[in-house]
Amino acid sequence: MIWNAFILALREIRRSAMRSFLTTLGIVIGVASVISMVMLGDATTAYVTQSISKLGSNMLIVRPGQDRHGPSSDNIAKRFTQDDLAAIVREIPGLKGVAPVSTKGVQAVYTNRNYSTSIDGSDNDYFSVKDWQFEEGRKFTNAELKGGRAVCIIGETVRKELFGTQTPLDASIRLGNFSCQVIGLLQSKGASMFGMDQDDLIVVPIRMFQRRISGNQEISAILVSAKNPSSIENMKTSIISLMRERRHIRTGDEDDFNVRDLREVIQTLSSTTKMLTLLLGAVAAISLLVGGIGIMNIMLVSVTERTREIGIRLAIGALEREVLLQFLVEAVVLSSLGGVIGMILGISAGVGVNLFFDLPFVFNTSIVIIAFFFSTLVGIVFGYFPARKAARLNPIDALRHE
Repeated sequence: MIWNAFILALREIRRSAMRSFLTTLGIVIGVASVISMVMLGDATTAYVTQSISKLGSNMLIVRPGQDRHGPSSDNIAKRFTQDDLAAIVREIPGLKGVAPVSTKGVQAVYTNRNYSTSIDGSDNDYFSVKDWQFEEGRKFTNAELKGGRAVCIIGETVRKELFGTQTPLDASIRLGNFSCQVIGLLQSKGASMFGMDQDDLIVVPIRMFQRRISGNQEISAILVSAKNPSSIENMKTSIISLMRERRHIRTGDEDDFNVRDLREVIQTLSSTTKMLTLLLGAVAAISLLVGGIGIMNIMLVSVTERTREIGIRLAIGALEREVLLQFLVEAVVLSSLGGVIGMILGISAGVGVNLFFDLPFVFNTSIVIIAFFFSTLVGIVFGYFPARKAARLNPIDALRHE
């Protein structure tokens, strides 16, 4: 019985092909919009996660000053020292690396080219904590770190600006009022999601930075990386306790430093993008409701047009449930066809938008299945009333209908 109803539905849809297409257009747009919006949202969430992960894996950033919005208090808070760094290495277990960082803007000059960039004073843990790989060259030697020798490692952006297509290794560049030999080139990481060019940097030994650039022994930040991601929370608590003790902060007083976990940033931004995805998906889903109303409207018109046909079927012995099933199957077939077309268009649009904005491709199987399920459900819900109206027609009145 269902198969016969399906054949009759296809015949009726084929007979009024243009009207059937226009009827399903709302379903097509609704399903396509939901799938493409969710794909875009998932891709944005993945992009956020990847971008922040490029800054370093399992990393904590310890900075002076309170972690507040608005103007920074770093300039009035006491900076860290080498002793603070040594205390973290000595007291905190499970460390992958601990790197001191001091930063300052500098004008880099090579032959007739000059470029304004930033210079980071640190050590070799800087590269492991921030997951930096080398394109060419090497890290600092122990002698270079202890002696504060004038050597440097540059990022890809600095290489392009100063050297063009040439290799920078062993070249001597001027940083401010002193010269520095390039011993390494970092692999490109590109721009972060905050718009910061991660390749626009020069790294020098921390002792050399303190002696020739800052003129003091202070450290502006400490980067800490954990071997095991599950230990980051305990590590953060331990670092806060250690720094409070070393900085003589009394119980009840606020910290004059902050420890930021990049995972918290990822979670916050991911939650925001997921909420926006949900909102966009809900707005797009309204099209499914509009499409359902369109199906109900056309099915009611179809019942009116085929009143005599319905009367003849009922007069020769067709049961009410058979007429109900015929029109209900027709509505479901229309909405399901719209769902299939919408799935194809939605996935295609999602892929196209992701490629255009250079976002990672994330295929969400569940949302595709859910969107198709709801398109079918719309056909059942909005097709039931016209089908019931057809099934309840009086055969004599239907036969008299002109």
